[in-house]
Amino acid sequence: MTFDPTFVSNLILVLTGFGGAFLAALWISLAIWTYRDIRTRARDPLVQTLATLLVAVLNLPGVLVYLILRPPRTLEEEYQRTLEEEALLQALEDLPLCPGCERHIKDDWQVCPNCHTKLKKNCENCNRLMELPWNICPYCGTPATGMRRDTTTSMEDALRGLKLNDESGEAKVE
Repeated sequence: MTFDPTFVSNLILVLTGFGGAFLAALWISLAIWTYRDIRTRARDPLVQTLATLLVAVLNLPGVLVYLILRPPRTLEEEYQRTLEEEALLQALEDLPLCPGCERHIKDDWQVCPNCHTKLKKNCENCNRLMELPWNICPYCGTPATGMRRDTTTSMEDALRGLKLNDESGEAKVE
């Protein structure tokens, strides 16, 4: 077999061309990838330009420097994280607070376990929990005790059942 120096030089020339084309494509693709990546991580156009130029000028060492310096989260991830934090804070704010000690309480508690402040009262008719300022049970319509009733029509009805003192000072019940 004969050794042809022109074949070898042509082969080296072709391999060098493919190698150069590969390096050029790698260089361009790294610059484009860096530009797309930094756009998802930063809003500042100056930062986007500097990151892209860093990779375009330094190629592979520029990519390593960029990977070290780039923001750890994308703008979308930061937005989602902010939404989660706001939802958690809103859930904490929605919890009712004790008017006495301002600690979080539950809706079905009658008394605060920390300061013993009365939070709710029971309806005398249906025994469901009512807010303290309510004058009537919203579940069964029964007026709360101690409240004026509309059925009282005369002074005799209002005084019925009360203890009255007669002239001798003895209490009698009517």
